[in-house]
Amino acid sequence: MTSSSAPAAPTLWQAFRFWLKLGCISFGGPAGQIAIMHQELVERRRWISERRFLHALNYCMLLPGPEAQQLATYIGWLLHRTRGGIIAGALFVLPSLLLLVLLSWLYIAYGQQPLLAGLFYGIKPAVTAIVLQAAHRIGTRALRNGWLWAIAGAAFVAVFALQLPFPLIVAGAALAGYLGGRYLPQAFKIGGGHGAAKASYGAAVIDDETPPPPHAQFRWRRLALVAASGALLWLAPMALLLSTVGWQHAYTQMAWFFTKAALLTFGGAYAVLPYVYQGAVAHYGWLTPLQMMDGLALGETTPGPLIMVVAFVGFVGGYGLAPSGELAAPLAGAVAATLVTWFTFLPSFVFILAGGPLVEATRDDLNFTAPLTGITAAVVGVILNLALFFAWHVIWPAGFDGAPDWAAAAIALAAAVGLLRYRQKVPHVIMACAVAGLALKQLALVL
Repeated sequence: MTSSSAPAAPTLWQAFRFWLKLGCISFGGPAGQIAIMHQELVERRRWISERRFLHALNYCMLLPGPEAQQLATYIGWLLHRTRGGIIAGALFVLPSLLLLVLLSWLYIAYGQQPLLAGLFYGIKPAVTAIVLQAAHRIGTRALRNGWLWAIAGAAFVAVFALQLPFPLIVAGAALAGYLGGRYLPQAFKIGGGHGAAKASYGAAVIDDETPPPPHAQFRWRRLALVAASGALLWLAPMALLLSTVGWQHAYTQMAWFFTKAALLTFGGAYAVLPYVYQGAVAHYGWLTPLQMMDGLALGETTPGPLIMVVAFVGFVGGYGLAPSGELAAPLAGAVAATLVTWFTFLPSFVFILAGGPLVEATRDDLNFTAPLTGITAAVVGVILNLALFFAWHVIWPAGFDGAPDWAAAAIALAAAVGLLRYRQKVPHVIMACAVAGLALKQLALVL
């Protein structure tokens, strides 16, 4: 039974406690996190109506960056102005950062112990299946016609056979989308993304007919002020890095690299993984391919946005920069993890706080949305390439000249069936595969 009267508007302290709770329980990747927010904010607390929630979500889906964290920032901003958005977005990330710094240190210090080695032996094949599931999930949503399938196929060939850099692939897909929007508008029109609002849970604080508050209305002066503040928050730490350690230092390179990554993550965290691999693993050598897979597994099993895997990348890359000393290396890793988190998420706050009203006003403009449709299609091909890359390292750890690891292949197949056929939750699949990997390693020691 729905209520005809709206609940009392939450205070900033009530919102703070909710966003902190959300940051600690937001498991399950973007889909799970968005589902939790819908249940809590739309159905239970009625802080925002179904239609307004989907309106905000569709806007966040158009932006680069983690859509669940941006959605939290958007709703926090809508409720309590800029400070509410900052609180919501920051608390969505901070618990995950602290936990990943701790887990990354344990991984570096004890990852070669038989217990952890066995667990990660089972987790690596699960990660391969998870990435394959991501390609399937995004593909079923994004590839609605032959033109979009063609863009996805071209992106796969570009990265797999031609080994073109990810930014070039994104640019080509955006151009294809723009041209498609002009000459084939029906093929590149966004189909609602997450569907129309069908349910009503009673009157909400921010209801369907509630007019946008004054701070949510577009003003050029406010846009310039927030954009300038964001630029200053980027320039200040970058200038500090340049003046203290120089441009070539890994800290500075991480800051610059993850700034670029934050601006290219159309399609969510899985879209940025190929770019992070190309840079962090292949170009800079901050970590190995297998360490990258282990970091993705840790990101899948901790709360917060999946893109927080960048904190693991930063920690591992920074860990080896410190001088000798027991505390110096973990401290260097923690500094690097904090740096990459700052430079990865800062653009997301700027997009919401500065560009929200402007982009929302143009969300039905095909000239704006069609290039993003092309990019999302290309992301499917790039993620499929990443799944094949991970499978190669898991099933043929010594290369094609060596014997395949049939046990790892079996775990990967079982994980794929669990995810794609039986729709099991990712943490459950990871835990089952970890136990299977540990059992196989222990059995190998006995035999």
